[in-house]
Amino acid sequence: MTNTITQTAENQPYNIAEWRRGYDSQPNEYEYEITEIEGEIPAELSGTLFRNGPGLLDIGDSAIHHPFDGDGMISAFSFKDGRVHYRNRFVQTEAYAKEQEAGKILYRGVFGTSKPGGWLNNIFDLKLKNIANTGVIYWGDKLLALWEAAEPHRLDPKTLETIGTEYLDGVLEPGDAFAAHPWIDPSCQFDDGAPCLVNFRVDPGLSSKITLFEFAPDGKLLRRHSHSVPGFSFIHDFIITPNYAIFFQNPVNFNPLPFLLGMRGAGECVQFQPDQPTNVILIPRDPNNREIKTFSVESGFVFHHANAFEQGNRVCVDSITYQSLPQVQPDSNYKEVDFDSLDPGQLWRFTLNLDDDTVDRQMLESRCCEFPTHNPDQVGRDYRYLYIGAAANNTGRNAPLQAILKLDLHTGERQLHSFAPSGFVSEPIFVPKPNSDREDAGWVLTLVYDGSKHRSTLAILDGENLAGEAIALLHLKHHVPYGLHGSWCEEVFV
Repeated sequence: MTNTITQTAENQPYNIAEWRRGYDSQPNEYEYEITEIEGEIPAELSGTLFRNGPGLLDIGDSAIHHPFDGDGMISAFSFKDGRVHYRNRFVQTEAYAKEQEAGKILYRGVFGTSKPGGWLNNIFDLKLKNIANTGVIYWGDKLLALWEAAEPHRLDPKTLETIGTEYLDGVLEPGDAFAAHPWIDPSCQFDDGAPCLVNFRVDPGLSSKITLFEFAPDGKLLRRHSHSVPGFSFIHDFIITPNYAIFFQNPVNFNPLPFLLGMRGAGECVQFQPDQPTNVILIPRDPNNREIKTFSVESGFVFHHANAFEQGNRVCVDSITYQSLPQVQPDSNYKEVDFDSLDPGQLWRFTLNLDDDTVDRQMLESRCCEFPTHNPDQVGRDYRYLYIGAAANNTGRNAPLQAILKLDLHTGERQLHSFAPSGFVSEPIFVPKPNSDREDAGWVLTLVYDGSKHRSTLAILDGENLAGEAIALLHLKHHVPYGLHGSWCEEVFV
């Protein structure tokens, strides 16, 4: 793995067969110290990186229809004194345990996985599988595996063994959703500058109810308030500023009939509406302020936001935006994706004027990109540096993520660390260096699947000199399937 971008005659730096193998299941659970290391682990890097994602892409002899339906598997990298310990465990949800015992699919999945037997065996079965496969966070002395359509699962942070379904000391009721994208406000103005965790749940329908939650560092609920917004809402992520929680209500509709009749998954019934605008909804974080503001912007689809900040009477929101969202088809194969036929994710800034309710749009990055991250001390604040998983070449077309891109939002300077042709990156995580006041002084951690060796490597990159050589490459003994989201905490669990 180097910083050199290697391209084929077709201007593709990747081998599609190697990319596909990153979706092989990883049924094994491991625990060991990583000893195959290139470079040197910084001695001051101390804490634990948690990552979540689908670990099983087939059950028995049946492949799942979409990776988003795969059972959640948590990986933990614990750093201490220049050494690192790895372990992985599947989240022992009730459905996972039952399917492993039966050796076959027993539950329908949101994105089209169905029980054997065709529509007759799936009709009117509305019980979805809580797969706990999207996010993971340690907060209030609890390690939580998150899936946005149901309750979290609590895990032992030292062993990753599943403790059980978690209701957050009675904040949630059985069946309540809790989103997979919480944000930590590093200095909450409502709590005398103490940090707090902010998350949401959405109850979609003809009108949708959005509920905001804010939790203290000890896990106690600080604030909870709900708001109704017109129309169906398919919201995966949100973003915060000191005063607002901001949601992009993507222009989609939902026809539940094929789902009810057992012919499609619920996610396959979501249809993008290119002739409709995207609604940007600003909900005050102060529960006493019920004044919601809604802005309309040109149609597009947003999975993930990078950051947001307030500037006087304006709110700036940086988001990865797609021109369209292709509908998941029942007869599709996610491993046979034609990247060139899909719109790329690109970084846009939306500037919302609170005085006249207008929106300005500006593209910040045309390269295909996803999974943005930055210094966590800048959440909700004006910031300068952004790190993104990106395509290795800047064609403006869709492509697998094979590089980490650093953007200087003040100067426009770009630095690229590429793992092409055989490396495929995950979401980067930025870990600040202790006692430094430079925003980009830190380490960028990303899990890289090496398609040529069918194994994964945790790369430690220099946040200030991203294009330089990796600080360290920690080679695992096996591969970790492409994952979704992760988080860092300063506690060491070994």
